[in-house]
Formats: sequence, structure tokens, C-alpha cells
Amino acid sequence: QVQLVESGGASVQPGESLRLSCVGSGSRFRAMNWYRQAPGKQRELVAGITSNGRTNYAESVKGRFAISGDNDMQTVYLQMNSVKPEDTAVYYCNALSQLLAEYWGQGTQVTVSS
Repeated sequence: QVQLVESGGASVQPGESLRLSCVGSGSRFRAMNWYRQAPGKQRELVAGITSNGRTNYAESVKGRFAISGDNDMQTVYLQMNSVKPEDTAVYYCNALSQLLAEYWGQGTQVTVSS
């Protein structure tokens, strides 16, 4: 059974840093991603990483967020720096297995407010 478990969500002030973690089990993944969904908005891709280390970012987080993963491609992190109120959302871990099956975590809340 494949599972993705996120952690690290918190309430922080603008300009602070936060690190999200996602631990996967039950499969080795070919890609792992972070999505987020703010109230009343569609879920959007924040950052992704592939098994060969290629990364991609949403324009809104470039230069502030960094995605990284363990060599076994079962754990992925999202380092969030200089956070803004508009980063407030539920952050979801997403993973694509070697057989192209897609999995989601339960989400972790990030709130940025002064």
C-alpha cells in the first residue's frame, strides 16, 4: 500500500522560513511534487523533482522555495523561505510511481500571517 505522509505545516509570520517533509512508502517514485490549495482557489503545482534530480517551480515561488529529495526518491522536502501571506494554503505531497500511478498525501496547513 502506497502512502504519503506530510509534516511541517505551521503558522508563521511573513518573511520567516518553513520546511515541509513528505515521507513515502510502498513504492519508489519517478517524480515527487508539492501542490497547494488556498481557500476558494484551484490546486496548483508549487514545485517538483524527478528521479534524475530535475526540478521545476511555479513562478510565484522561484527564488524563495527549494525542493529536494532523498536518493531513494521516497522522501521529498520543500524549503520555504521569505514566505508571504499569499503562500497560505494546504500543501499536498504528490508522487508518481514507476508505473505512472499517482498518489496524494493528506495535506498540511501553512498559514502566513502577521
